[in-house]
Amino acid sequence: MEYDVVVIGGGHAGVEASIASARMGCATLLITGNVDYLGEMSCNPSVGGVAKGTIVREIDALGGVMGRIADAAGIQFRVLNKSKGIAVHGLRAQVDRFRYRDLVREAVLACDGLSLLQDMVVDLAPEGSSWRLSTECGTTVVAKRCVFTVGTFLEGCAHIGAQTVSCGRMGERASTGLAHRLEQLGLRAGRLKTGTPARVHRDSIDYSALTPQRGDTTPVPFSYATNKPLTNDALCWELRTNSKTHEIIRNNLHRSPVYGLQSVQGVGPRYCPSIEDKLVRFGDRSGHGLFLEPEGNGRPEMYVSGFSTGLPVAVQEQMLRSLSGFSQARMIKPAYAIEYVYFCPNQLNRTLESRVLPGVYFAGQINGTSGYEEAAGQGLLAGINAAQAVRGKEPLVLRRDEAYLGVLVDDLVVKGTEEPYRMFTSRAEYRLLLRYDTCDERLMPLGVAVGLVSSEVYASRQAVWAEKEKLRTLLDSTTVGADAAASHTGVSITQGVRASVFLRRPEVSLLPVLAACGLCSSQYSSEVRAGVEADIKYAGFVKKHLEEIARNQRMETMCIPADISYADITGLLTESREKLSQVQPQTIGQASRVPGVTPADVSVLIMYITQLNKQ
Repeated sequence: MEYDVVVIGGGHAGVEASIASARMGCATLLITGNVDYLGEMSCNPSVGGVAKGTIVREIDALGGVMGRIADAAGIQFRVLNKSKGIAVHGLRAQVDRFRYRDLVREAVLACDGLSLLQDMVVDLAPEGSSWRLSTECGTTVVAKRCVFTVGTFLEGCAHIGAQTVSCGRMGERASTGLAHRLEQLGLRAGRLKTGTPARVHRDSIDYSALTPQRGDTTPVPFSYATNKPLTNDALCWELRTNSKTHEIIRNNLHRSPVYGLQSVQGVGPRYCPSIEDKLVRFGDRSGHGLFLEPEGNGRPEMYVSGFSTGLPVAVQEQMLRSLSGFSQARMIKPAYAIEYVYFCPNQLNRTLESRVLPGVYFAGQINGTSGYEEAAGQGLLAGINAAQAVRGKEPLVLRRDEAYLGVLVDDLVVKGTEEPYRMFTSRAEYRLLLRYDTCDERLMPLGVAVGLVSSEVYASRQAVWAEKEKLRTLLDSTTVGADAAASHTGVSITQGVRASVFLRRPEVSLLPVLAACGLCSSQYSSEVRAGVEADIKYAGFVKKHLEEIARNQRMETMCIPADISYADITGLLTESREKLSQVQPQTIGQASRVPGVTPADVSVLIMYITQLNKQ
């Protein structure tokens, strides 16, 4: 069998990669260990969050499927961080993970040009400019481009106390041997750890002891194509650990696969720690916040968020029953820690293609990231770029000032990671440009260009952009009088001022300004009003960002020759030579972000390349 693109692994990254490749006209094959678990939510039954929700919007703006499916499977929608500025707001949806999985499977099966094979890849070898893949069942497939999206399945093993089970997810076989083969081909590997909490039966909880958390009154969808009302009736619940919980955990730390048994060698996630990690690192706290979340409407399983552990099952039951409202809790599925192989992402270029294995792309947890959203975003970019390479077209490479996905990829390929990488707004130095409500304006033209965004969706967004521009122009050309300002906003001004200038004041909001100008607010949607208000209020800060970007543009566009020998460059620190030789940055801008490289090193490098270009 021969294909243009073969995707190995059917999780969130693999689904996005395979659907994108097929929709771009490439004959695509998706190989996965179990076709009934496409898009499985291995851990939390939710999509989005701070920064992560913006990634989902970016995926949608580029033509991916995660946002649309999350909207359809969602059971509660919230905007997080609403008390702060819009630049750090985060869309989040609690989803029915069973319906989500079903909808992913439907999307894959309905995608023209996409074939599906239940099997496991055990070997790959170069065949001319293509790659030959061999499977466990004896099938041989030749691919012009391969995308590896295998998640936690490479040499994966789950830990529950002293018990260790070989698996990629509990109940599903791990991929054994493939990781070693990739290492034989020259890739540097590492080992990481993550975990998932227990699931308890919803009927065994006393909810009167918990604090309910409801969805927003006006839910906001992820997808620009969503035009149906969102399901928003599910409740989540807040609770905390207590001194009894902590005592049980401390008394059993010697039975932990991380702290006592030390059977786990992989590095765990800094920003999503197990409950043991929380107690060891933050032992002075009287309690740690948890959330109880439904895994689906009408389903018995409830997910205890923030309570992941690798302790034995009997200890887990004691821990659960120590929580308020959990004295009669019945555990359906135990928590476990899972350890797996990943490949150091600084072996990739910005298209997510391997520098060691040309034509082979990597996306998702195999690159050291954590989270469905980060995986799906990488999968989409890898699928797009694999297809673009097959079609002989330019790759899609996003800048740090263009998208959170640009920040994600740049961080991975330049800095690498030695622990599970998670996206935060703080990782983006230009986050004021990366608001969740501007993803369409930033990225949808790119989605149209590669053929993944329909003309209907694009036209509907262009109409919204036109309405925004109309309102901005109106505010620029309308004056707010002193009396009207005082009566409608309570703000005193000595003379009339342009409405857009008046709106820049932090204590002034758009609706009173429109009323003060005698303008009708109802002719503009809430989306248009919120977007224009944010644009105007952030305009001064955005201008500074753009000026800084323009100053740095020379470094970001100054390319480093692929065959450069850092050993020949006098004036570089020895550490910098080693780091640059390992990372192989493609531009001076990337070189400046390599850990250990100093501004003086960057100046030496610029002078060296300038001299090379003159020769």
